[in-house]
Amino acid sequence: MRPVTACGLLLIGLASGLAAQENYEIQVYASPTVAPRHLMVELHSNYTFQGERNVVNGVNPTDNALHETLELTYGINDWFETGFYVFTSARSGEGWQWVGDHIRPRVRAPDALGWPVGVSLSMEVGYQRRSYSEDTWTWEIRPILDKQWGRWYVSVNPTLEKALHGANASAGFAFAPNAKVSYSATEKVALGVEYYGSLGPGPAQHQIVPALDLTLSPDWEFNAGAAFGLTHATDRFLFKVILGRRFDFSKR
Repeated sequence: MRPVTACGLLLIGLASGLAAQENYEIQVYASPTVAPRHLMVELHSNYTFQGERNVVNGVNPTDNALHETLELTYGINDWFETGFYVFTSARSGEGWQWVGDHIRPRVRAPDALGWPVGVSLSMEVGYQRRSYSEDTWTWEIRPILDKQWGRWYVSVNPTLEKALHGANASAGFAFAPNAKVSYSATEKVALGVEYYGSLGPGPAQHQIVPALDLTLSPDWEFNAGAAFGLTHATDRFLFKVILGRRFDFSKR
């Protein structure tokens, strides 16, 4: 089966019933980890043009909200990294607010194994304030599988999420898969489509994101996309930008 055909069938299959990531870090992960003694600094920015306008179950509205997330990821060795997030939100009448923090260790399958696809696994645990989430403590298990076929790239994150404290703490794991398909038009420009979804607890959510990736230098990363919600439980429209910079401490 040709890569483009497989990618299309994958997205159609996923769209059959899945809740988008909370709108702080909207990203489909690739399998490689940050190189040893390197620091990746990313700023995740998104603005919700059409979102929830009312307080729902004690959670603040997302309509016309600006979310800024700082992500710091440090490479420990060839197969292990640790990331740390700081979530913030700004909205008229609320001012600029700290939302919460998460920590995310991640391991990957070493290249020496010679596996046909890239594989890694992250575990993310963190706190978010009650006014921004029904669940104040959460746990995420994110397997990551990806593959490059010439100019085509595919990544799938069949994520599991669990509330540790809050309204949904008694529920089981929610299935929240993400996927990405992109095509490198040039060495520096890739065009693609990202998908974010979730199945419970609560109404199913689906979000589709036409996206642009720029690789202007080995040290810089840029991703931008317009996100469209496909269900009533998903914010209808937002725009996101991710800007990343690598710092090499291996020679210092």
